[in-house]
Amino acid sequence: MIGPQSPLSVEYRYLKAFVLTAKHSSFSKAAMELKVAQSAISRQIKLLERSLRQELIIRSSKKVVLTERGKELFFAVQGLEDNVKNIFGQESKRTIRIGVLQGLLENWSQRIFETYYGAHENNLFIRVAAPSKLKAMLQEGRLDLAFTNENIQGELISSLKLFDETLVLISKEKVCMETIDRYRWIIYGDDDNLVQTYTKRSRDIIEVNDMFTIVHLVRAGVGIAVVPSHILSDLQGLVVQKFERSQKSEIYLAVLNFKSTPSYLEEFIQIVMDRRRYVEDQGFH
Repeated sequence: MIGPQSPLSVEYRYLKAFVLTAKHSSFSKAAMELKVAQSAISRQIKLLERSLRQELIIRSSKKVVLTERGKELFFAVQGLEDNVKNIFGQESKRTIRIGVLQGLLENWSQRIFETYYGAHENNLFIRVAAPSKLKAMLQEGRLDLAFTNENIQGELISSLKLFDETLVLISKEKVCMETIDRYRWIIYGDDDNLVQTYTKRSRDIIEVNDMFTIVHLVRAGVGIAVVPSHILSDLQGLVVQKFERSQKSEIYLAVLNFKSTPSYLEEFIQIVMDRRRYVEDQGFH
C-alpha cells in the first residue's frame, strides 16, 4: 500500500535552465547562454523534474519537446518574468505614498505637491493622519515618507527637520490660562496639544479630525483650541494667545531607510528640501 506523498520541495534554482531550454528548444543553446556545460543543464532539469514529480521535457537526439506540464510551467514562469519587469522597470512611474499631518496639507506641503506635478507624472497617495498613525504606517511599510512633528530615528526610519512650528491658543474671547479646563476644548485627537499639555482635562470636549473645521468652530464661539500658527491665514473673529506651556514643536520629513533611495523618491525629497530653503530665505512657512 502506497502512503501519502510528502509535500513538494521545488528546486526553484533550476528554473532558469528549464526556461532557456524550453525557449530555445535546445540544451546546447541554454548551456551557451548560462555559460555552463550542456550536461549541467540536463542535470538541473532532471533535478527540477524530480522535485516536481513531473516530466517536463521529452528528450530526443533531434528535438526538445515540452510535456503538457512543461508547457504550463514555461508559460507561468514567462508570465512571472514579464510581471517582474513591469514592476521594477517602471520605477519612474511608481506611486509615492505620503503621510501628512492635518494643517500641513493645506499650505506647506500642498505647494510641494503642486511643484512636483509640474514636472512629474507619478501618482501620489496622500494620507492625512495623526503622528502616531503616520509612524505606524511607516513602520508597516504602508508609507514611503511622512511629514510629521515626531523626530523618528531608528533602523527603519530616519527624520530630517524641516522647520519650527509655533502653536497658539485660539478662542472667540480671551482665555484665562489658569482655568483653561473650564472651557470647552475642541481637539484633533489624543495627540492634541491641549490633551498632551494639561493633566486636568475639560469635561466638555469636541473631537474633530480637521484643523480648518476646528478653526471655524472656534470662530463661531463653540470652544477653544490649540493650533499651528501657520494655518491661520485669516484672524478675523479670533483671539490668538501664545501657548507657552507647550513643548517646542518641530516638523520633520520622516523617510524609510532605503539602502539605495529610489530615484522617484529622491526627486520628491529634493523638491521638499528646495521648499525648505525657500521658506527659510523668506522667513515664513
